Amino acid sequence: MKIAIASDHAGEEYRKEIIKHFTDYNFIDLSPNNTKFDDYPDYAFKVGEAVVNNDADLGVLVCGTGIGMSIACNKVKGIRCAHITRVIDAEKARTHNGANVIAFGSYLDLNLVFDMVEKFINTNDEIEQRHINRINKIIKYESGEYNEL
Repeated sequence: MKIAIASDHAGEEYRKEIIKHFTDYNFIDLSPNNTKFDDYPDYAFKVGEAVVNNDADLGVLVCGTGIGMSIACNKVKGIRCAHITRVIDAEKARTHNGANVIAFGSYLDLNLVFDMVEKFINTNDEIEQRHINRINKIIKYESGEYNEL
């Protein structure tokens, strides 16, 4: 499994720790040279594009809060990026929302971050039909085909 990962300067340390911790996974580091002047949307777009172009199976984003990264990444058509703060969020993002990218902040405990990333990567992406119907509404809306309002 290939996982695209990126951070801005605020998440650089956690990004490096994640890559170092999860040696069994193939991480594609899309922000290897952060500076204090970098902009999180650039990295969020890179990870989103890597996932939708099938260069990566999943994506992981880290910034100061994770909020900006998730907002930016969700602008990439075909991405469902979940801002997470708990392990259960990582699981439900996959099983209820079909998330293909997660974003979180560098203010979280590093061991919690490891647990969230592990749960996200290893959660089976089999989704119940009721959740598939909801995801399909999001996809339809994104493509301008939703007319159920």
